[in-house]
Amino acid sequence: MKAYFFILILFIGSLSWSQTQNSWTKKASFGGLKRTRAIGFAIDDFGYLGMGEDTAEMTHNDLWRYDPLLDTWSQMMSLPGSTRRNASAVTINGKGYVGLGCDSSVSWMGVILNDWWEYDPQLNNWTQKASYPGGYNVNNQTGAQGVYFATAFGIEDKAYISCGKMGPDFYGADLWEYDTNLDTWTRKADFPGGDRYQMTGFGLEGKGYIGLGIDHDLFRKDWWQYDPNTDSWTEMSSLPGVERGAASSFVLSQRGYVVFGSDGGYKDELWEYNPFTDSWNIKANYPGDGRKNAVAFAINNKGYAGTGSAASGKRQSFWEYTPLQPIGFEEHNQEITISQNPIISEAIINFPIQNTELQLFAINGQLVETFNQSNFSISSTDYQPGTYVLVAKSTNSLLSTKKIVIL
Repeated sequence: MKAYFFILILFIGSLSWSQTQNSWTKKASFGGLKRTRAIGFAIDDFGYLGMGEDTAEMTHNDLWRYDPLLDTWSQMMSLPGSTRRNASAVTINGKGYVGLGCDSSVSWMGVILNDWWEYDPQLNNWTQKASYPGGYNVNNQTGAQGVYFATAFGIEDKAYISCGKMGPDFYGADLWEYDTNLDTWTRKADFPGGDRYQMTGFGLEGKGYIGLGIDHDLFRKDWWQYDPNTDSWTEMSSLPGVERGAASSFVLSQRGYVVFGSDGGYKDELWEYNPFTDSWNIKANYPGDGRKNAVAFAINNKGYAGTGSAASGKRQSFWEYTPLQPIGFEEHNQEITISQNPIISEAIINFPIQNTELQLFAINGQLVETFNQSNFSISSTDYQPGTYVLVAKSTNSLLSTKKIVIL
């Protein structure tokens, strides 16, 4: 199944991206040189990147600020706590919150951390906050109660930490809510997808979204929504690409983006998630090589992604992503819609942009049929049961994709 999806992605990636938008532009490389397993976040007009491990497998506690206007990196005050990699970071109300992780590139040789810090960009200083109460002691090490490879997202005044790793083959499924006003942690409903680490996620439209990652045996591609008002989880549409862990993510306006990742190889795809239609669209591939454990954040409706590990080693390069158009609420109408999915008998397919071509692909990447109209019906009796992908495209660009199941 992985190989079949890979064939399909290669096809989509081969389309000509001639627009001036939905494109990547190379920017100044990270000021801390080659780095992987670092943290990143954005506050107002700046991005922040730091910590992680370098080419000598040494962990760091530094922090660098990226100015997109000047395309420059400046070193800021280092985290007062331990050096670390695979820490967690999130932005809440103009402050950065960073913590957790492991202080060694080899986990069994290091300490798994539970400290939590607030970064004030105006003062360029750090304040230690209440320690993360999740995780558990590994080998009875003092101070080892914590987690690394956890997933963080923010919703209004709250930060959320979910899943992660506590030691070799020790993974978690717990979710903890941090209240930035009260400086307190509260345990919430466990992630229903089971023990997991190397996931990715973001907060969007008042909900949290996390998924992908690795369980005890397999890479995953499922996608889940967390509602803080009901403390409940809902499974959403899975990523249409192959399963993967160690991906990165950012948010532009009302869309979430997932880039990079690994299923043993290294991915350069960029996927856009629409929370209004619970659908995924593939966007312009990252122009640098595929990578994992990289950093991504957004500044002023532009995405930024870089560093991480690739097939030939750690990376320093950094790129800026410009979306197809300014993203607004009305854009959610410009998606492939289907009246019934899975298709049991007959379904109506519609794409609101005229003069587009829709193509139906089997899961192995084979073109099954081409439709030269944007509104039509298909019957389950005309196709073999299985999973397919609909692709809407104009003469020289891909506009939208939709996974469908025919029963």
